[in-house]
Amino acid sequence: MRSKALSALCTGLLVFYFIAFFLMPLVYIAGLTFYDSDGKFSGLKNLTEYFSSPNMVSSFVHSFTVSGIVTVVTFTLAFFYAYSISRIRVKGSYAFRYMAMLSLFTPTMLHALALIYLFGRQGFVSKLFLTWLNTALGTDFAFPFEIYGATGIIISEVIYTFPHAYLILSVSFAMSDYRLYEAAETLGAGRLRKFFTVTLPSVKYGAVSSLATIFILSFTDMGAPKIVGGQYNVMAVDIYKQVIGQQNFAMGATVAVLLMVPALIAFCIDRLIQKKQDASFSSKSVPYMVKPNKTAETAAFIYCLVIAICIAAVIGTSVFVSFISFFPYDLTFTLKHYMFKYVAGDFSSYVNSLKMSFLTALFGTVSAFAVAYTAEKTRMNVIISRMPYALSVATLAVPGLVIGLAYIFFFNNPEVSFFFFTVKNPFLPVYGTIWILVLANVMHFIAVPVMTITSSLKKQDREYDNVAESMGVHPARTLFRVTLPLSVTAVTETFFYFFVNSMVTISAVIFLYAQDTRPATVAIVNMDDAGDTSAAAAMASLILFTNMAFKIAYDAASKYIRKKTAAWQSVQRN
Repeated sequence: MRSKALSALCTGLLVFYFIAFFLMPLVYIAGLTFYDSDGKFSGLKNLTEYFSSPNMVSSFVHSFTVSGIVTVVTFTLAFFYAYSISRIRVKGSYAFRYMAMLSLFTPTMLHALALIYLFGRQGFVSKLFLTWLNTALGTDFAFPFEIYGATGIIISEVIYTFPHAYLILSVSFAMSDYRLYEAAETLGAGRLRKFFTVTLPSVKYGAVSSLATIFILSFTDMGAPKIVGGQYNVMAVDIYKQVIGQQNFAMGATVAVLLMVPALIAFCIDRLIQKKQDASFSSKSVPYMVKPNKTAETAAFIYCLVIAICIAAVIGTSVFVSFISFFPYDLTFTLKHYMFKYVAGDFSSYVNSLKMSFLTALFGTVSAFAVAYTAEKTRMNVIISRMPYALSVATLAVPGLVIGLAYIFFFNNPEVSFFFFTVKNPFLPVYGTIWILVLANVMHFIAVPVMTITSSLKKQDREYDNVAESMGVHPARTLFRVTLPLSVTAVTETFFYFFVNSMVTISAVIFLYAQDTRPATVAIVNMDDAGDTSAAAAMASLILFTNMAFKIAYDAASKYIRKKTAAWQSVQRN
Protein backbone atom coordinates (compact mmCIF):
# COMPACT_ATOMS: atom_id res chain seq x y z
CA MET A 1 0.00 0.00 0.00
CA ARG A 2 2.84 2.34 0.94
CA SER A 3 4.66 1.67 -2.36
CA LYS A 4 1.49 2.38 -4.35
CA ALA A 5 1.03 5.68 -2.54
CA LEU A 6 4.67 6.56 -3.20
CA SER A 7 4.26 5.66 -6.89
CA ALA A 8 1.15 7.82 -7.13
CA LEU A 9 3.00 10.73 -5.51
CA CYS A 10 5.98 10.39 -7.88
CA THR A 11 3.68 10.18 -10.90
CA GLY A 12 1.78 13.24 -9.76
CA LEU A 13 5.01 15.20 -9.28
CA LEU A 14 6.23 14.23 -12.76
CA VAL A 15 2.93 15.23 -14.36
CA PHE A 16 3.07 18.57 -12.54
CA TYR A 17 6.70 18.95 -13.67
CA PHE A 18 5.78 18.60 -17.36
CA ILE A 19 2.65 20.73 -17.04
CA ALA A 20 4.58 23.56 -15.33
CA PHE A 21 7.69 23.53 -17.50
CA PHE A 22 6.35 22.27 -20.83
CA LEU A 23 2.60 22.60 -21.36
CA MET A 24 1.95 25.89 -19.55
CA PRO A 25 4.72 27.85 -21.36
CA LEU A 26 3.50 26.49 -24.70
CA VAL A 27 -0.11 27.42 -23.97
CA TYR A 28 1.06 30.85 -22.90
CA ILE A 29 3.08 31.49 -26.08
CA ALA A 30 0.18 30.20 -28.21
CA GLY A 31 -2.08 32.71 -26.48
CA LEU A 32 0.32 35.57 -27.26
CA THR A 33 -0.28 35.11 -30.98
CA PHE A 34 -3.74 36.64 -30.43
CA TYR A 35 -2.34 39.84 -28.87
CA ASP A 36 -0.53 42.79 -30.45
CA SER A 37 2.74 44.33 -29.29
CA ASP A 38 0.84 46.55 -26.83
CA GLY A 39 -0.79 43.57 -25.13
CA LYS A 40 -4.24 44.17 -26.61
CA PHE A 41 -6.31 41.32 -28.03
CA SER A 42 -6.01 41.37 -31.81
CA GLY A 43 -7.43 38.01 -32.94
CA LEU A 44 -5.76 36.76 -36.11
CA LYS A 45 -4.09 40.08 -36.90
CA ASN A 46 -0.56 38.75 -36.34
CA LEU A 47 -1.13 35.81 -38.67
CA THR A 48 -2.65 38.08 -41.30
CA GLU A 49 0.25 40.50 -40.97
CA TYR A 50 2.75 37.67 -41.26
CA PHE A 51 1.35 36.25 -44.50
CA SER A 52 0.85 39.72 -45.98
CA SER A 53 4.52 40.60 -45.52
CA PRO A 54 6.66 39.62 -48.55
CA ASN A 55 9.79 39.24 -46.39
CA MET A 56 8.02 36.98 -43.90
CA VAL A 57 6.46 34.83 -46.63
CA SER A 58 9.83 34.48 -48.34
CA SER A 59 11.32 33.24 -45.04
CA PHE A 60 8.49 30.72 -44.81
CA VAL A 61 9.22 29.49 -48.33
CA HIS A 62 12.99 29.52 -47.75
CA SER A 63 12.64 27.31 -44.67
CA PHE A 64 10.70 24.67 -46.58
CA THR A 65 13.03 24.91 -49.58
CA VAL A 66 16.22 24.51 -47.55
CA SER A 67 14.78 21.75 -45.35
CA GLY A 68 13.45 19.85 -48.36
CA ILE A 69 16.82 19.92 -50.14
CA VAL A 70 18.73 19.07 -46.96
CA THR A 71 16.39 16.15 -46.26
CA VAL A 72 16.91 14.61 -49.71
CA VAL A 73 20.68 15.18 -49.82
CA THR A 74 21.41 14.09 -46.24
CA PHE A 75 19.22 11.01 -46.45
CA THR A 76 20.87 9.87 -49.69
CA LEU A 77 24.40 10.37 -48.34
CA ALA A 78 23.63 8.79 -44.95
CA PHE A 79 21.75 5.84 -46.45
CA PHE A 80 24.66 4.65 -48.59
CA TYR A 81 27.17 5.46 -45.83
CA ALA A 82 25.24 3.33 -43.33
CA TYR A 83 24.70 0.64 -45.98
CA SER A 84 28.42 0.54 -46.77
CA ILE A 85 29.41 0.08 -43.12
CA SER A 86 26.57 -2.31 -42.19
CA ARG A 87 26.37 -4.52 -45.28
CA ILE A 88 29.88 -4.44 -46.77
CA ARG A 89 33.24 -5.33 -45.25
CA VAL A 90 34.73 -1.84 -45.39
CA LYS A 91 38.28 -1.43 -44.13
CA GLY A 92 38.47 1.13 -41.35
CA SER A 93 34.75 0.89 -40.60
CA TYR A 94 35.42 1.67 -36.93
CA ALA A 95 37.10 4.97 -37.89
CA PHE A 96 34.33 5.76 -40.37
CA ARG A 97 31.72 5.32 -37.63
CA TYR A 98 33.53 7.85 -35.47
CA MET A 99 33.89 10.30 -38.34
CA ALA A 100 30.16 10.09 -39.00
CA MET A 101 29.56 11.07 -35.37
CA LEU A 102 32.08 13.93 -35.28
CA SER A 103 29.67 16.74 -36.13
CA LEU A 104 27.49 15.72 -33.17
CA PHE A 105 30.19 17.24 -30.97
CA THR A 106 30.18 20.63 -32.66
CA PRO A 107 27.70 23.51 -32.72
CA THR A 108 26.28 24.23 -36.17
CA MET A 109 27.98 27.64 -36.09
CA LEU A 110 31.35 25.87 -36.40
CA HIS A 111 30.26 24.32 -39.71
CA ALA A 112 29.09 27.70 -40.98
CA LEU A 113 32.31 29.45 -39.92
CA ALA A 114 34.39 26.73 -41.59
CA LEU A 115 32.47 27.17 -44.85
CA ILE A 116 33.21 30.90 -44.79
CA TYR A 117 36.90 30.17 -44.27
CA LEU A 118 36.84 27.65 -47.12
CA PHE A 119 34.56 29.29 -49.67
CA GLY A 120 34.09 32.89 -48.48
CA ARG A 121 35.46 35.95 -50.21
CA GLN A 122 38.89 35.35 -48.61
CA GLY A 123 38.56 31.57 -48.32
CA PHE A 124 41.16 28.84 -48.71
CA VAL A 125 39.51 27.44 -51.83
CA SER A 126 37.64 30.44 -53.27
CA LYS A 127 40.56 32.88 -52.89
CA LEU A 128 43.96 31.33 -52.08
CA PHE A 129 43.70 28.12 -54.08
CA LEU A 130 41.88 29.76 -57.00
CA THR A 131 44.46 32.56 -57.17
CA TRP A 132 47.28 30.02 -57.23
CA LEU A 133 45.50 27.97 -59.90
CA ASN A 134 44.85 30.99 -62.14
CA THR A 135 48.48 32.07 -61.79
CA ALA A 136 49.79 28.60 -62.58
CA LEU A 137 47.53 28.08 -65.59
CA GLY A 138 47.37 31.67 -66.78
CA THR A 139 43.58 31.62 -66.55
CA ASP A 140 40.96 33.86 -65.00
CA PHE A 141 38.51 31.43 -63.41
CA ALA A 142 35.92 32.81 -60.99
CA PHE A 143 34.56 30.82 -58.08
CA PRO A 144 31.29 29.22 -59.26
CA PHE A 145 29.02 29.89 -56.26
CA GLU A 146 28.41 32.23 -53.34
CA ILE A 147 28.63 30.54 -49.95
CA TYR A 148 26.46 33.14 -48.23
CA GLY A 149 22.79 32.31 -48.54
CA ALA A 150 20.96 29.11 -49.37
CA THR A 151 24.07 27.21 -50.49
CA GLY A 152 25.93 27.77 -47.23
CA ILE A 153 22.88 26.96 -45.12
CA ILE A 154 22.24 23.72 -47.01
CA ILE A 155 25.84 22.50 -46.72
CA SER A 156 25.95 23.37 -43.01
CA GLU A 157 22.66 21.62 -42.31
CA VAL A 158 23.72 18.52 -44.25
CA ILE A 159 26.81 18.23 -42.05
CA TYR A 160 24.69 18.89 -38.94
CA THR A 161 21.96 16.33 -39.71
CA PHE A 162 24.17 13.63 -41.25
CA PRO A 163 25.08 11.81 -37.99
CA HIS A 164 21.46 11.74 -36.83
CA ALA A 165 20.34 10.16 -40.11
CA TYR A 166 23.27 7.75 -40.08
CA LEU A 167 22.50 6.51 -36.56
CA ILE A 168 18.83 5.85 -37.33
CA LEU A 169 19.61 4.06 -40.59
CA SER A 170 22.39 1.99 -38.98
CA VAL A 171 19.92 0.69 -36.40
CA SER A 172 17.45 -0.14 -39.18
CA PHE A 173 20.06 -2.11 -41.10
CA ALA A 174 21.06 -3.94 -37.90
CA MET A 175 17.44 -5.01 -37.31
CA SER A 176 17.02 -6.59 -40.76
CA ASP A 177 16.25 -10.32 -40.84
CA TYR A 178 18.83 -12.35 -42.76
CA ARG A 179 16.29 -15.15 -43.35
CA LEU A 180 14.62 -12.93 -45.95
CA TYR A 181 17.87 -12.71 -47.90
CA GLU A 182 18.33 -16.48 -47.73
CA ALA A 183 14.81 -16.97 -49.06
CA ALA A 184 15.47 -14.50 -51.88
CA GLU A 185 18.70 -16.29 -52.84
CA THR A 186 16.86 -19.60 -52.84
CA LEU A 187 14.37 -18.12 -55.30
CA GLY A 188 17.24 -16.98 -57.55
CA ALA A 189 17.10 -13.24 -56.87
CA GLY A 190 20.18 -11.22 -57.86
CA ARG A 191 21.86 -8.48 -55.81
CA LEU A 192 19.91 -5.63 -57.37
CA ARG A 193 16.60 -7.42 -56.97
CA LYS A 194 17.37 -8.25 -53.33
CA PHE A 195 18.19 -4.59 -52.72
CA PHE A 196 14.81 -3.38 -53.99
CA THR A 197 12.65 -6.26 -52.74
CA VAL A 198 14.31 -7.03 -49.38
CA THR A 199 16.71 -4.29 -48.25
CA LEU A 200 14.55 -1.24 -48.94
CA PRO A 201 11.34 -2.71 -47.47
CA SER A 202 13.22 -3.91 -44.38
CA VAL A 203 14.48 -0.39 -43.57
CA LYS A 204 11.41 1.58 -44.68
CA TYR A 205 10.37 2.49 -41.14
CA GLY A 206 13.83 3.69 -40.25
CA ALA A 207 14.01 5.57 -43.53
CA VAL A 208 10.81 7.51 -42.79
CA SER A 209 12.00 8.22 -39.26
CA SER A 210 15.31 9.43 -40.65
CA LEU A 211 13.57 11.71 -43.15
CA ALA A 212 11.37 13.20 -40.43
CA THR A 213 14.35 13.77 -38.13
CA ILE A 214 16.41 15.49 -40.82
CA PHE A 215 13.52 17.75 -41.77
CA ILE A 216 12.78 18.77 -38.17
CA LEU A 217 16.42 19.48 -37.33
CA SER A 218 17.13 21.53 -40.45
CA PHE A 219 13.79 23.36 -40.33
CA THR A 220 14.24 24.53 -36.74
CA ASP A 221 18.00 25.20 -36.59
CA MET A 222 19.09 28.80 -36.13
CA GLY A 223 22.88 28.56 -35.69
CA ALA A 224 24.06 27.97 -39.25
CA PRO A 225 21.51 30.31 -40.96
CA LYS A 226 22.46 33.07 -38.52
CA ILE A 227 26.17 32.82 -39.42
CA VAL A 228 26.17 32.01 -43.14
CA GLY A 229 22.64 32.88 -44.27
CA GLY A 230 23.36 36.45 -45.32
CA GLN A 231 20.20 38.01 -46.75
CA TYR A 232 18.57 34.61 -47.19
CA ASN A 233 16.20 34.63 -44.21
CA VAL A 234 14.55 31.55 -42.72
CA MET A 235 11.87 31.32 -40.04
CA ALA A 236 14.23 30.39 -37.21
CA VAL A 237 16.30 33.53 -37.81
CA ASP A 238 13.11 35.59 -38.17
CA ILE A 239 12.18 34.68 -34.59
CA TYR A 240 15.57 35.91 -33.40
CA LYS A 241 15.26 39.16 -35.34
CA GLN A 242 11.71 39.83 -34.18
CA VAL A 243 12.47 39.25 -30.50
CA ILE A 244 16.08 40.46 -30.14
CA GLY A 245 16.30 42.97 -32.99
CA GLN A 246 12.85 44.56 -33.09
CA GLN A 247 11.51 43.66 -29.63
CA ASN A 248 8.29 42.55 -31.35
CA PHE A 249 7.38 39.74 -28.97
CA ALA A 250 3.89 39.16 -30.36
CA MET A 251 5.18 38.56 -33.89
CA GLY A 252 8.04 36.46 -32.52
CA ALA A 253 5.48 34.25 -30.75
CA THR A 254 3.48 33.99 -33.97
CA VAL A 255 6.49 32.86 -36.00
CA ALA A 256 7.41 30.40 -33.24
CA VAL A 257 3.97 28.78 -33.36
CA LEU A 258 4.13 28.57 -37.17
CA LEU A 259 7.61 27.03 -36.90
CA MET A 260 6.22 24.34 -34.60
CA VAL A 261 3.45 23.21 -36.97
CA PRO A 262 5.60 21.47 -39.65
CA ALA A 263 7.80 19.98 -36.92
CA LEU A 264 4.71 18.65 -35.14
CA ILE A 265 3.38 17.07 -38.35
CA ALA A 266 6.73 15.41 -39.05
CA PHE A 267 6.87 14.18 -35.45
CA CYS A 268 3.37 12.62 -35.65
CA ILE A 269 4.30 10.83 -38.86
CA ASP A 270 7.47 9.53 -37.23
CA ARG A 271 5.62 8.24 -34.14
CA LEU A 272 3.07 6.39 -36.29
CA ILE A 273 5.90 4.76 -38.21
CA GLN A 274 7.71 3.81 -35.00
CA LYS A 275 4.61 2.00 -33.72
CA LYS A 276 4.41 -0.04 -36.91
CA GLN A 277 8.11 -0.83 -36.68
CA ASP A 278 7.77 -2.06 -33.10
CA ALA A 279 4.84 -4.24 -34.13
CA SER A 280 6.77 -5.76 -37.04
CA PHE A 281 9.95 -6.62 -35.10
CA SER A 282 10.50 -10.31 -34.36
CA SER A 283 12.71 -11.84 -31.66
CA LYS A 284 13.45 -14.70 -34.09
CA SER A 285 15.17 -12.40 -36.57
CA VAL A 286 18.64 -13.52 -37.69
CA PRO A 287 21.41 -10.88 -37.92
CA TYR A 288 22.70 -10.07 -41.40
CA MET A 289 25.81 -11.99 -42.45
CA VAL A 290 28.25 -9.90 -44.49
CA LYS A 291 29.82 -11.75 -47.40
CA PRO A 292 33.13 -10.77 -49.06
CA ASN A 293 32.89 -8.81 -52.32
CA LYS A 294 36.09 -7.07 -53.49
CA THR A 295 34.43 -4.70 -55.96
CA ALA A 296 31.75 -3.59 -53.52
CA GLU A 297 34.32 -3.26 -50.72
CA THR A 298 36.53 -0.98 -52.82
CA ALA A 299 33.63 1.20 -53.96
CA ALA A 300 32.23 1.44 -50.43
CA PHE A 301 35.65 2.33 -49.00
CA ILE A 302 36.13 5.14 -51.50
CA TYR A 303 32.61 6.48 -50.84
CA CYS A 304 33.03 6.44 -47.05
CA LEU A 305 36.49 7.97 -47.35
CA VAL A 306 35.20 10.88 -49.42
CA ILE A 307 32.38 11.58 -46.93
CA ALA A 308 34.79 11.33 -43.97
CA ILE A 309 37.30 13.66 -45.64
CA CYS A 310 34.59 16.24 -46.32
CA ILE A 311 33.45 16.17 -42.68
CA ALA A 312 37.03 16.35 -41.41
CA ALA A 313 37.89 19.18 -43.83
CA VAL A 314 34.99 21.35 -42.68
CA ILE A 315 35.50 20.79 -38.96
CA GLY A 316 39.29 20.82 -39.23
CA THR A 317 39.30 24.13 -41.10
CA SER A 318 37.56 25.96 -38.28
CA VAL A 319 39.92 24.41 -35.72
CA PHE A 320 42.94 25.31 -37.87
CA VAL A 321 41.88 28.95 -38.25
CA SER A 322 41.45 29.26 -34.49
CA PHE A 323 45.24 28.79 -34.19
CA ILE A 324 46.11 31.26 -37.00
CA SER A 325 47.15 34.85 -36.20
CA PHE A 326 45.20 36.68 -38.88
CA PHE A 327 43.64 34.64 -41.65
CA PRO A 328 44.43 34.80 -44.57
CA TYR A 329 47.22 37.39 -44.27
CA ASP A 330 49.25 36.05 -41.33
CA LEU A 331 49.27 32.25 -41.05
CA THR A 332 51.62 31.97 -38.08
CA PHE A 333 50.61 29.80 -35.13
CA THR A 334 49.11 31.54 -32.09
CA LEU A 335 46.95 30.90 -29.03
CA LYS A 336 45.75 34.49 -28.71
CA HIS A 337 42.24 33.72 -29.99
CA TYR A 338 41.76 31.37 -27.02
CA MET A 339 42.47 34.24 -24.62
CA PHE A 340 39.24 35.98 -25.75
CA LYS A 341 40.65 39.45 -25.07
CA TYR A 342 39.05 42.51 -26.64
CA VAL A 343 36.32 40.45 -28.31
CA ALA A 344 32.55 40.12 -27.79
CA GLY A 345 32.98 37.04 -25.61
CA ASP A 346 35.12 35.69 -22.79
CA PHE A 347 36.25 32.44 -21.19
CA SER A 348 33.50 32.66 -18.58
CA SER A 349 30.99 31.75 -21.31
CA TYR A 350 32.78 28.44 -21.77
CA VAL A 351 32.72 27.84 -18.01
CA ASN A 352 29.00 28.65 -18.00
CA SER A 353 28.44 26.02 -20.69
CA LEU A 354 30.30 23.43 -18.63
CA LYS A 355 28.17 24.21 -15.57
CA MET A 356 24.96 24.26 -17.56
CA SER A 357 25.74 21.01 -19.39
CA PHE A 358 26.76 19.16 -16.22
CA LEU A 359 23.64 20.29 -14.35
CA THR A 360 21.47 19.44 -17.36
CA ALA A 361 23.05 15.97 -17.60
CA LEU A 362 22.60 15.34 -13.89
CA PHE A 363 19.07 16.70 -13.54
CA GLY A 364 17.99 15.39 -16.95
CA THR A 365 19.23 11.86 -16.27
CA VAL A 366 17.37 11.70 -12.97
CA SER A 367 14.21 13.06 -14.62
CA ALA A 368 14.41 10.69 -17.58
CA PHE A 369 14.96 7.67 -15.33
CA ALA A 370 12.07 8.68 -13.09
CA VAL A 371 9.73 8.95 -16.10
CA ALA A 372 10.84 5.61 -17.55
CA TYR A 373 10.70 3.85 -14.17
CA THR A 374 7.19 5.16 -13.50
CA ALA A 375 5.99 3.93 -16.89
CA GLU A 376 7.56 0.46 -16.69
CA LYS A 377 7.93 -0.54 -13.04
CA THR A 378 5.04 0.91 -11.04
CA ARG A 379 1.90 -1.17 -10.45
CA MET A 380 -0.62 1.52 -11.30
CA ASN A 381 -3.24 2.20 -13.91
CA VAL A 382 -1.51 2.05 -17.31
CA ILE A 383 -2.92 5.36 -18.52
CA ILE A 384 -1.87 7.20 -15.34
CA SER A 385 1.59 5.63 -15.07
CA ARG A 386 2.43 6.34 -18.71
CA MET A 387 1.18 9.92 -18.70
CA PRO A 388 4.64 11.37 -17.83
CA TYR A 389 6.12 9.18 -20.58
CA ALA A 390 3.66 10.54 -23.16
CA LEU A 391 4.37 14.13 -22.11
CA SER A 392 8.14 13.58 -22.29
CA VAL A 393 7.96 12.09 -25.79
CA ALA A 394 5.75 15.00 -26.89
CA THR A 395 8.64 17.39 -26.21
CA LEU A 396 10.34 15.92 -29.27
CA ALA A 397 7.82 17.76 -31.46
CA VAL A 398 8.67 21.21 -30.04
CA PRO A 399 11.72 23.02 -31.47
CA GLY A 400 14.27 24.40 -29.04
CA LEU A 401 13.61 27.95 -30.26
CA VAL A 402 9.94 27.61 -29.32
CA ILE A 403 10.82 26.26 -25.87
CA GLY A 404 13.28 29.09 -25.29
CA LEU A 405 10.84 31.75 -26.46
CA ALA A 406 8.00 30.26 -24.41
CA TYR A 407 10.22 30.32 -21.33
CA ILE A 408 11.21 33.96 -21.76
CA PHE A 409 7.55 34.99 -21.97
CA PHE A 410 6.30 32.66 -19.26
CA PHE A 411 9.03 33.00 -16.61
CA ASN A 412 9.69 36.73 -17.01
CA ASN A 413 6.24 37.94 -15.93
CA PRO A 414 5.13 38.55 -12.32
CA GLU A 415 1.63 37.56 -13.41
CA VAL A 416 0.64 35.13 -16.12
CA SER A 417 -2.59 35.53 -18.09
CA PHE A 418 -4.35 32.54 -19.65
CA PHE A 419 -7.06 34.04 -21.83
CA PHE A 420 -9.73 34.72 -19.16
CA PHE A 421 -7.83 34.54 -15.86
CA THR A 422 -4.60 35.81 -14.34
CA VAL A 423 -2.40 34.11 -11.73
CA LYS A 424 0.80 35.05 -9.93
CA ASN A 425 3.87 33.43 -11.43
CA PRO A 426 5.53 31.17 -8.82
CA PHE A 427 8.51 30.54 -11.10
CA LEU A 428 9.63 34.15 -11.48
CA PRO A 429 12.79 33.68 -9.32
CA VAL A 430 14.08 31.09 -11.80
CA TYR A 431 14.37 33.68 -14.57
CA GLY A 432 17.87 35.09 -15.07
CA THR A 433 19.57 32.15 -13.35
CA ILE A 434 21.40 29.20 -14.82
CA TRP A 435 18.51 26.97 -13.80
CA ILE A 436 16.23 28.33 -16.50
CA LEU A 437 18.85 27.27 -19.07
CA VAL A 438 19.01 23.83 -17.46
CA LEU A 439 15.22 23.45 -17.46
CA ALA A 440 15.00 24.51 -21.11
CA ASN A 441 17.67 22.00 -22.12
CA VAL A 442 16.07 19.18 -20.15
CA MET A 443 12.71 19.82 -21.84
CA HIS A 444 14.41 20.11 -25.21
CA PHE A 445 16.36 16.84 -25.02
CA ILE A 446 14.49 14.58 -22.59
CA ALA A 447 12.49 12.55 -25.14
CA VAL A 448 15.34 10.41 -26.51
CA PRO A 449 16.81 9.58 -23.04
CA VAL A 450 13.36 8.56 -21.77
CA MET A 451 12.90 6.20 -24.72
CA THR A 452 16.44 4.83 -24.25
CA ILE A 453 15.98 4.04 -20.54
CA THR A 454 12.46 2.69 -21.13
CA SER A 455 13.86 0.29 -23.73
CA SER A 456 16.47 -0.84 -21.21
CA LEU A 457 13.85 -1.42 -18.49
CA LYS A 458 11.67 -3.41 -20.90
CA LYS A 459 14.51 -5.89 -21.39
CA GLN A 460 14.83 -6.62 -17.66
CA ASP A 461 13.29 -9.83 -16.37
CA ARG A 462 10.06 -9.20 -14.46
CA GLU A 463 10.94 -12.06 -12.14
CA TYR A 464 13.32 -9.81 -10.20
CA ASP A 465 10.43 -7.53 -9.22
CA ASN A 466 8.03 -10.42 -8.57
CA VAL A 467 10.48 -12.23 -6.28
CA ALA A 468 11.37 -9.01 -4.42
CA GLU A 469 7.67 -8.24 -3.91
CA SER A 470 6.88 -11.74 -2.68
CA MET A 471 9.74 -11.53 -0.17
CA GLY A 472 8.52 -8.16 1.09
CA VAL A 473 11.57 -6.25 -0.15
CA HIS A 474 10.95 -2.52 -0.33
CA PRO A 475 10.78 -1.23 -3.97
CA ALA A 476 13.52 1.31 -3.19
CA ARG A 477 15.89 -1.51 -2.24
CA THR A 478 15.06 -3.38 -5.45
CA LEU A 479 15.61 -0.17 -7.40
CA PHE A 480 19.13 0.45 -6.07
CA ARG A 481 20.24 -3.20 -5.82
CA VAL A 482 18.78 -4.60 -9.06
CA THR A 483 17.12 -2.15 -11.45
CA LEU A 484 19.82 0.54 -11.47
CA PRO A 485 22.78 -1.88 -11.88
CA LEU A 486 21.00 -3.51 -14.83
CA SER A 487 20.27 -0.07 -16.34
CA VAL A 488 23.68 1.47 -15.78
CA THR A 489 24.60 1.45 -19.49
CA ALA A 490 21.42 3.29 -20.48
CA VAL A 491 21.89 5.75 -17.63
CA THR A 492 25.47 6.59 -18.64
CA GLU A 493 24.37 6.98 -22.28
CA THR A 494 21.67 9.37 -21.11
CA PHE A 495 24.15 11.45 -19.10
CA PHE A 496 26.46 11.64 -22.13
CA TYR A 497 23.58 12.58 -24.44
CA PHE A 498 22.40 15.43 -22.22
CA PHE A 499 25.91 16.80 -21.69
CA VAL A 500 27.00 16.83 -25.33
CA ASN A 501 23.75 18.28 -26.64
CA SER A 502 23.72 20.99 -23.98
CA MET A 503 27.26 22.00 -24.94
CA VAL A 504 26.37 22.48 -28.61
CA THR A 505 22.81 23.83 -28.40
CA ILE A 506 21.97 27.41 -29.31
CA SER A 507 18.25 27.47 -30.07
CA ALA A 508 16.94 26.61 -26.60
CA VAL A 509 19.15 29.12 -24.74
CA ILE A 510 19.53 32.07 -27.11
CA PHE A 511 16.69 34.01 -25.44
CA LEU A 512 17.22 32.95 -21.83
CA TYR A 513 20.72 33.85 -20.73
CA ALA A 514 21.69 36.70 -18.43
CA GLN A 515 24.99 38.53 -18.68
CA ASP A 516 26.61 36.26 -16.08
CA THR A 517 25.07 33.03 -17.45
CA ARG A 518 25.80 33.45 -21.17
CA PRO A 519 26.79 30.05 -22.61
CA ALA A 520 29.57 29.49 -25.15
CA THR A 521 27.28 28.98 -28.14
CA VAL A 522 25.66 32.38 -27.58
CA ALA A 523 29.14 33.92 -27.25
CA ILE A 524 29.98 32.46 -30.67
CA VAL A 525 27.02 34.26 -32.23
CA ASN A 526 27.92 37.50 -30.44
CA MET A 527 31.55 37.32 -31.57
CA ASP A 528 30.56 36.60 -35.16
CA ASP A 529 28.17 39.57 -35.14
CA ALA A 530 31.05 41.75 -33.90
CA GLY A 531 33.42 40.45 -36.60
CA ASP A 532 35.56 38.41 -34.18
CA THR A 533 35.33 35.29 -36.33
CA SER A 534 38.68 33.77 -35.28
CA ALA A 535 37.71 34.01 -31.62
CA ALA A 536 34.30 32.54 -32.49
CA ALA A 537 36.09 29.62 -34.19
CA ALA A 538 38.24 29.21 -31.06
CA MET A 539 35.17 29.05 -28.81
CA ALA A 540 33.51 26.52 -31.15
CA SER A 541 36.73 24.48 -31.16
CA LEU A 542 36.79 24.50 -27.34
CA ILE A 543 33.33 22.94 -27.38
CA LEU A 544 34.54 20.31 -29.85
CA PHE A 545 37.63 19.48 -27.74
CA THR A 546 35.52 19.23 -24.59
CA ASN A 547 32.98 16.89 -26.14
CA MET A 548 35.68 14.71 -27.68
CA ALA A 549 37.45 14.43 -24.32
CA PHE A 550 34.13 13.62 -22.68
CA LYS A 551 33.50 10.98 -25.35
CA ILE A 552 36.87 9.33 -24.66
CA ALA A 553 36.20 9.35 -20.92
CA TYR A 554 32.68 8.04 -21.52
CA ASP A 555 33.92 5.15 -23.68
CA ALA A 556 36.49 4.18 -21.03
CA ALA A 557 33.91 4.38 -18.25
CA SER A 558 31.36 2.42 -20.31
CA LYS A 559 33.86 -0.34 -20.97
CA TYR A 560 34.63 -0.62 -17.26
CA ILE A 561 30.93 -0.52 -16.31
CA ARG A 562 30.02 -3.19 -18.88
CA LYS A 563 32.76 -5.41 -17.50
CA LYS A 564 31.57 -4.98 -13.91
CA THR A 565 27.93 -5.38 -14.90
CA ALA A 566 28.69 -8.58 -16.80
CA ALA A 567 30.44 -9.96 -13.74
CA TRP A 568 27.51 -8.96 -11.53
CA GLN A 569 25.01 -10.61 -13.88
CA SER A 570 27.15 -13.77 -13.99
CA VAL A 571 27.09 -13.96 -10.18
CA GLN A 572 23.31 -13.44 -10.20
CA ARG A 573 22.83 -16.30 -12.70
CA ASN A 574 25.05 -18.64 -10.71
